[in-house]
Amino acid sequence: MRRLRRISLWRVGAPLALLCAGLLFATSATNARGTDLRPSRNTTLAGLVEEQSRRSASLVRQHAALTQDIEKLQAQQGSIDPALAKQLKDLSDAVGTTPVTGPGLTVTLKDAPSEVVKENPDVDADWLVIHQQDIQAVVNALWAGGADAISIQNHRVISTTGIKCVGNSVVLHGVPYLPPYKITAIGDRRKLQKALDDSQYIENLQDYVVKFQLGYDVKNESSISMPAYEGTLDLQSATVPGFPRTPSTSPTVTGR
Repeated sequence: MRRLRRISLWRVGAPLALLCAGLLFATSATNARGTDLRPSRNTTLAGLVEEQSRRSASLVRQHAALTQDIEKLQAQQGSIDPALAKQLKDLSDAVGTTPVTGPGLTVTLKDAPSEVVKENPDVDADWLVIHQQDIQAVVNALWAGGADAISIQNHRVISTTGIKCVGNSVVLHGVPYLPPYKITAIGDRRKLQKALDDSQYIENLQDYVVKFQLGYDVKNESSISMPAYEGTLDLQSATVPGFPRTPSTSPTVTGR
């Protein structure tokens, strides 16, 4: 009798449990309406980098706007001596805090295509991506070619600009960027191109461009409008000879 009763309860209970489970799944599907019930804010590194880049760009714009307000208020306090005004302009041009326009070149660097990565599983992954030293080599070659101004990802490069790799992104002025990387220079295009061609490091990079299809493209630009540098000019760690480090003074950058 006990065995028959146990079998009878199982026959009734099992369908009932399955029915409840089905109702639960149906309710969840209806409430979710085809979406993830536990969405992640950022599921990829690219998303995190883009979010941080947007936030940093917004802060830079706020800083630039506040700086302009300060300059206007200072100008309202009284007229500036013409000789001093010219000196300030010359220094601003040298530092990179004024926008410039002129002909030049744009160099674009890219990682190897995904299909190349899949086709070469035994190749060191470092050989298939653009590194900070690749960007630095292009920038140094362009300076050597007499560039009047340089920008990376449309951000002006000055004497205190640092480029470093963090994971598979490159950080510039504290902002992370993913490839492609665009390095733009204003100057004599023939001299700039010759400096790129004469660079031994870039010649070595070209080997990887041929072997693993790393992106390296040079484009002539008839007219480039380059923005001014909008960040801080204070040096927090380095010191300039002749300027003692004190809490009340901060050395000023006057050129590259």
